[in-house]
Amino acid sequence: MDPKKQTLPIILASQSPRRKQLLTEAGYTFTIDAPDDSVEKGVCSSCGPQQLVVDSAVAKAAAIAQKTIAKFNTSGQSEHTATIILAADTVGVCKAEVLGKPVDVDHARRMLELMSGTVHEVMTGVCIWHVPANCFLTFLEKTTVQMDVLSTAMIDEYLETDLWIGKSGAFGFQDDIDWVQIVAGLASNVVGLPVERLPQWLERLMEKSGLH
Repeated sequence: MDPKKQTLPIILASQSPRRKQLLTEAGYTFTIDAPDDSVEKGVCSSCGPQQLVVDSAVAKAAAIAQKTIAKFNTSGQSEHTATIILAADTVGVCKAEVLGKPVDVDHARRMLELMSGTVHEVMTGVCIWHVPANCFLTFLEKTTVQMDVLSTAMIDEYLETDLWIGKSGAFGFQDDIDWVQIVAGLASNVVGLPVERLPQWLERLMEKSGLH
């Protein structure tokens, strides 16, 4: 579904300002309704990074889908009002270690030290869920990233900016840092949402929902 031909409302199941910006810049119209943080806690953490991000995206989308249907029913709206839920989860993977959001500055430092001078992957799992058809599709996007060797001073300087807060891998590719380069894949995926892939997958969801 090309954003210029968007016919169904989209709910972004995320409070991430990066995902909001990417979706806005891509031309989509949407509202935001993020699931509670506890939703991710029930996702298996030992099933590998690829399955982890996909399962997390599904859990987020399912929570908002259920909430949306309940809201329709209590407000008297038709339960057949069509809506698309969009959810995503992003992690970095370096030396077989999964790097999510740092819990504090020391955790962020350890992440940056681990990735310093390495080539690693950023993975995003995406789930798009059609309400009320109650069907969904998932996909996984990978981007290979090269990080320069970081000195202690460089890490200290970046951590002092607080730009690492809330970002998988403790850095934001969109923050005009010059020590991270894309080797292969989409830059938007490193930011948190591979928006270039959305049109084809939204079309597939519409077909699966019987709307094509």
